[in-house]
Amino acid sequence: MKKYLNLLEKVMKEGTDKSDRTGVGTRSIFGLQERYDLSKGFPAVTTKKLFFNSVKAELLWFISGSGDIADLQKMDCHIWDANVNADYWKKKRKHETDAGRVYGVQWRDWRSPEGESIDQLKKAIEMIKENPDSRRNMVSAWNPGELENQVLPPCHSFFQFYVVDGKLSLQMYQRSCDMFLGVPFNIASYSLLLEMVAQVTGLEAGEFVHTMGDAHIYKNHFDQVKEQLSRKPKKLPEIRLNKKIADIDDFKMSDIELVDYKHHPAIRAEMAV
Repeated sequence: MKKYLNLLEKVMKEGTDKSDRTGVGTRSIFGLQERYDLSKGFPAVTTKKLFFNSVKAELLWFISGSGDIADLQKMDCHIWDANVNADYWKKKRKHETDAGRVYGVQWRDWRSPEGESIDQLKKAIEMIKENPDSRRNMVSAWNPGELENQVLPPCHSFFQFYVVDGKLSLQMYQRSCDMFLGVPFNIASYSLLLEMVAQVTGLEAGEFVHTMGDAHIYKNHFDQVKEQLSRKPKKLPEIRLNKKIADIDDFKMSDIELVDYKHHPAIRAEMAV
């Protein structure tokens, strides 16, 4: 994960100090991109511990189309609890575990002007199989008409599939990128999504291309970033999926395994809400 560390160092050294919504303050660069070739190993950060069970759980929650964090909590994942319990959202949520029409809801139940439910992820998988050269194979979580109905506007806003030479690649655009806490998680999540979709479409996983808008480090993460940059990366692990799974909706936690993951100790940091 030297590529990720290079981005982290770039933002730290070349970024501009800015204010932000949380009041913490950031150091920021606009417009970065990195590519991760999944044939060279799974891009899980090794200079600190990645909580991969949370990566799996959240992605499966997205794929399920749920906007209720109770479904996420059943997989022993609580990374959305603070957001759902934030004061501004308590006034809007329909029940205590309601996150609104967030990522997975938009992926699986986008509403047309006529009220039709559109399963974007299912359509994308069908298009990979039936029309792999299409340049329109995109899934969007950024729905301007429903931003007020979400606990947070989506940070990873949309993604696109690309097929060539029997390999499936995925590019994701992320408008807001918490480089220390969020980005390693996002890299792993979308790389895992790519591996899963590649399996159910009979293709090899190619590249995850990560395109970033506002790439920032929160000021209360500076010491943690310096600690991480002082560590030497270890060999990348491998991802192992249950090869019997042929439908994206059939994956469970036990069907996904990160193999030979060696890492430095965790580095704790407070999430800005």
